[in-house]
Amino acid sequence: MQIYQGKSVFSGIAIGKIRVYKKNERQVKRVKVENPDAEMARFEEAKAKGIAQLGVLYEKACKEVGEANAAIFEVHQMMMDDDGYNESVENIIKSQGVNAEYAVATTGDNFAQMFSAMDDDYMRERAADVKDISERLISILNGDDTDASLNDEPAIIVADDLAPSETVQMDKDKVLSFVTVHGSLNSHTAILARTMAIPALVGTPLPLDESVDGKIGIVDGSDGTIYVDPDEETLTAMQKRRAEEEEKKKLLLTLKGKENITLDGQKILLYANIGNIKDLAAAMQNDAGGIGLFRSEFIYLEQDHYPTEEEQFRIYKQAAETMAGKRVIIRTLDIGADKQCNYFEMEKEENPALGCRAIRICLTRPEIFKTQLRALFRASAYGKIAIMYPMITSVGEVRQIKAIVEEVKASLAEQGIEYGNPEQGIMIETPAAAIISDELAKEVDFFSIGTNDLSQYTLAIDRQNTKLDPFFDPHHPAILRMIQMVVENAHKAGIWAGICGELGADQELTKEFLAMGVDELSVSPGSILPLRKIILETNVAEYKAGKKC
Repeated sequence: MQIYQGKSVFSGIAIGKIRVYKKNERQVKRVKVENPDAEMARFEEAKAKGIAQLGVLYEKACKEVGEANAAIFEVHQMMMDDDGYNESVENIIKSQGVNAEYAVATTGDNFAQMFSAMDDDYMRERAADVKDISERLISILNGDDTDASLNDEPAIIVADDLAPSETVQMDKDKVLSFVTVHGSLNSHTAILARTMAIPALVGTPLPLDESVDGKIGIVDGSDGTIYVDPDEETLTAMQKRRAEEEEKKKLLLTLKGKENITLDGQKILLYANIGNIKDLAAAMQNDAGGIGLFRSEFIYLEQDHYPTEEEQFRIYKQAAETMAGKRVIIRTLDIGADKQCNYFEMEKEENPALGCRAIRICLTRPEIFKTQLRALFRASAYGKIAIMYPMITSVGEVRQIKAIVEEVKASLAEQGIEYGNPEQGIMIETPAAAIISDELAKEVDFFSIGTNDLSQYTLAIDRQNTKLDPFFDPHHPAILRMIQMVVENAHKAGIWAGICGELGADQELTKEFLAMGVDELSVSPGSILPLRKIILETNVAEYKAGKKC
């Protein structure tokens, strides 16, 4: 048995097989071959396997997202069997006497360039598809596990680190736990683990090789430990603890349907933070009163192109309809800093956390912003959508946003397209916004305090830098005073204020937030019922009196 110590992101116990996730960083080499016919046979075999894999993916996608969205896998099957594509591969193998991997890679590049140069938008989009099928074929030829989603066995995912664009594409039903060698407690992998309510560790110095891969593992999220190939005694003890935790969860379920009201009658809203449509199920299962943060940037991170108005509209509309009249707060795209999209072609910045991100991208690339706003306003006709703008630092920015919103509404009206009248609020996640929150409150319908960024900017500590963890104090008096100030300024202006950052789920601060008069806490779905338990057992007046003593 090997034991490795990391930093806990989310508590709980996961037991299952470990799967080492390795990034796709292959380089295709040109190798001369003695027998081109044998190489062609390898290619044909790989193609047959690839088409079979795509068939499995199509069936799976049909069940999860419907036939229309699953159709891409049928397109990929047809492209993989295309005569022109196959003839090109065969010609390169036989005329140059080279390996199949090189022939596929070269054909893929050539066809992608050809599609990219076409005038027709549909044909240009096929460039990404031909790259995709080529990557799949190269993976099969290399003997790689091409598609993790084809593995039916749930597993503990172990990796060096995971980017948001990688985690969003994983089959969440097959992930028992995340364990990374690097990464911070505030990384988006950590946030995803909390959303999924699964145990997770970061900063765990374990090897990413056969000594770990495929072995039975136990992740103990309570103390940040992972056991590899545990002995019988440890396995039995952990299975017992896992059963006890499941019983506690069942007891919490008795709180479903109850109002979030303290012993002395103070009410607070408990909403859920989500990253995509699939997370709505977890929000509803945990009895969320609404969605307090829909991270719309994940729609962009899942794509290799700018999501169209229609693509976004369908997602926002589905969220609004699914939540059936409950408030759904959708944050406009927060790309930048640690969430990078290659097709945005952002310039490299020395300090991206302080650079062009979030609302700064929207205001400097208004066409991208308008596309998202059109989709949001259209979807707001189908439910209680609210729109939230991130990374605000000035009243001027809010007024710029308002002007663009008016343009969008006028355009929709002129086209005779129905739209709603969503609430519009801002995130308070910079000290500048907190300090002028009295002025900002006059411009918007609500505040949502993003404590992740507010903490890092207030403390001047990069939340992704694990070496600075000893200096990072999320309970720092300066942060708590800023939250108090923002809530007071919101109430003076007659608007509500909530918290959507990770601090909202910190059970050590729940009573403090109640005492401040926070109107809403938006947290990972798994944190809703534990927080409700604290709220139902708290007398806010007594808590305040005890603080004064």
